[in-house]
Amino acid sequence: MTSIAPPAQSNKSSRHGSSRWSWTWVAFSSLAVSGYFVGQYAQGTLDSLAHREVGLAPDYASRALPIQLAFYFHIVFAGLALALGPWQFAKRLRGRRPRVHRGMGRAYLVSVWIGSACGFVMSMFSTVGLLGFFGFGSLAVLWGWTSWRGYKAIRERDIRSHQAWMIRSFALTYAAVTLRLWFGVLIFAQLPFIQGENRFDVVLTEAYAPLPFLCWLPNIVIAELMIRRRGLPALHLTTAPATGAGKRSGQAEATAR
Repeated sequence: MTSIAPPAQSNKSSRHGSSRWSWTWVAFSSLAVSGYFVGQYAQGTLDSLAHREVGLAPDYASRALPIQLAFYFHIVFAGLALALGPWQFAKRLRGRRPRVHRGMGRAYLVSVWIGSACGFVMSMFSTVGLLGFFGFGSLAVLWGWTSWRGYKAIRERDIRSHQAWMIRSFALTYAAVTLRLWFGVLIFAQLPFIQGENRFDVVLTEAYAPLPFLCWLPNIVIAELMIRRRGLPALHLTTAPATGAGKRSGQAEATAR
């Protein structure tokens, strides 16, 4: 007697559970960092925060007013983008409240564009010099560009491309979280090996140096793997070879010319 095996529901449920836990972690960490990110600079003027050595305040307190404004705009709008980003991937919200999804998406995109422009300005005054300019500057440009491609795709009703580009966009937004995670890891990794009077200052300097690239390069690689796993349009380093029909049409067009 032939028995028919029931469909494998356990794999699907386990993947769904893993995806839900992943989203929960991303949402929680994003909200926590965005709240801390904005809150620490809302406790006083930039000068007073610089005297207390709060975050990046000592690096920008002495800058010209336009640079300080770029700093504050970046803090506010990057924090807003980080808080809004995870909810763009909530399936229930997209399915049951499409207007809310679209409204939050517009707010996210505007926040990214303002935050990326101001972030690029800030990269010119990074404490790690050219490494900071090229690392954080590239992050700012790619952040704005991927978000623009996501907006362009949805305007063209290309939903799958829109989803792929928004995954890339939020992967770069999430650099605000991974920067702090890597910073902590690199600090603790150095502690057993560094000695001297200025031990902690050396540890902080060495830990911060690779962050302009380390905070976002792994993110974009993971994002591309997620895009391929979901069957969404992925990026390719080379163009795909033309099919037989494509080759014939190309040859016909060339002959016509």
